[in-house]
Amino acid sequence: MIKKIALVDEHLIQMTCDSTNLWELIEPNFQFVNSSAFGAINVTLDILGNYGSPFSDFHVAISDAAGGTLYRRTDYLLEIDRDFKKAVIRAYDKTALKHALLNFYSSYLLHLNWGILIHSSCVIDGGQAHLFAGESGVGKSTAARLSKPRQLLSDEATLIKITPAGITVFNSPFRSDIPANNIEDSCPLSSIQLLHQSSENKRIQIKKSSALLQLYKLAFYWTNKPEDMPKILLLFKTMIDQVPVYDLYFQKNNSFWQLISQPDYHQEAVEARA
Repeated sequence: MIKKIALVDEHLIQMTCDSTNLWELIEPNFQFVNSSAFGAINVTLDILGNYGSPFSDFHVAISDAAGGTLYRRTDYLLEIDRDFKKAVIRAYDKTALKHALLNFYSSYLLHLNWGILIHSSCVIDGGQAHLFAGESGVGKSTAARLSKPRQLLSDEATLIKITPAGITVFNSPFRSDIPANNIEDSCPLSSIQLLHQSSENKRIQIKKSSALLQLYKLAFYWTNKPEDMPKILLLFKTMIDQVPVYDLYFQKNNSFWQLISQPDYHQEAVEARA
């Protein structure tokens, strides 16, 4: 049985795992620490292998259980207690574990009203974080790769702390293709780009109302509680009130960075108050 303590953003997770195969997904991307130097454990997470059957579809059945909530898919079962102090993941394989971890941590952040995980990549440039969001296949990983040698904070799920005093992106351990490095880093969020592949580079600032609707669809969250929906919307609204959102039309090369680092370069703006 593997047992380690991971620091994810500002939270300490005590992890145990009975599968060396599943642990291969976790080891490269999580930052492990001595808890005595960082404070008390926030949540314990037990990871168990040999569960269920291969992936069949993305549907997650959510049900209340004694003392907590069950999230069930053909290839994983996630159990979280009512106080979000303990969780158990039973997974078929690494793909199942990756999705279960996203489910677990997005639910945990929403419970704390701390922030969100959003389907996106995120890159640091000049001490500021810039987020690239969109549906699968739109080019998030492509934008991340084209941004080298800038530091990458995420390539699939961006981890964002949201407060009225500021928006901070943390290095995300929830990775797809590009492993984490310098995993203790965090950075203020400066801009959000909704990606569109194009034959020319152009960036257009969009209205807050439109940005809210588009970004809401890209959040990772699983909930069967009606009271959670206003919490999610308020988190997004707090973020959008502080961070401009753009439609970014980009060629598949690194020239789109001129639009971000030199904002007057082929950039259009609309009234963003609404």
